[in-house]
Amino acid sequence: MKPYKIGYTTGVFDLFHVGHLNILKKAKEQCDYLIVGVSTDELVMSYKKKQPVIPHNERMEIVEGIKYVDKVVPQVHRDKYAAWEQIQFDVMFVGDDWKGSPLFNEVETKFNKAGVELVFFPYTKGVSSTIVKEKLEIV
Repeated sequence: MKPYKIGYTTGVFDLFHVGHLNILKKAKEQCDYLIVGVSTDELVMSYKKKQPVIPHNERMEIVEGIKYVDKVVPQVHRDKYAAWEQIQFDVMFVGDDWKGSPLFNEVETKFNKAGVELVFFPYTKGVSSTIVKEKLEIV
């Protein structure tokens, strides 16, 4: 029996790599039903100030094709509490590179009051979309 019924995680999922796969696999091991929010191009531009390499609709399709994922939704804002109000998940899974950030400190406080768990998974060392992009520029 898994500890949670409905899990939620989000990401850009640009240049899909093993780090992305690891978080989705670990999340699915913890919940019966996994919902994944994929950041829209507009959202990514608003805080990263750069366009994703892969367009949003294609990133959604890629994530939908992963066997650990039950449902994919667009992530149109970074307000995780508002996402919970809409989706009503029991737990949110996040890479531990976000632990202690102002965004997730606030989310954790709100989730604690609502009885929602926040689980941080270890970040996969040595791989990120940024690293993949840097390697591609070398070629």
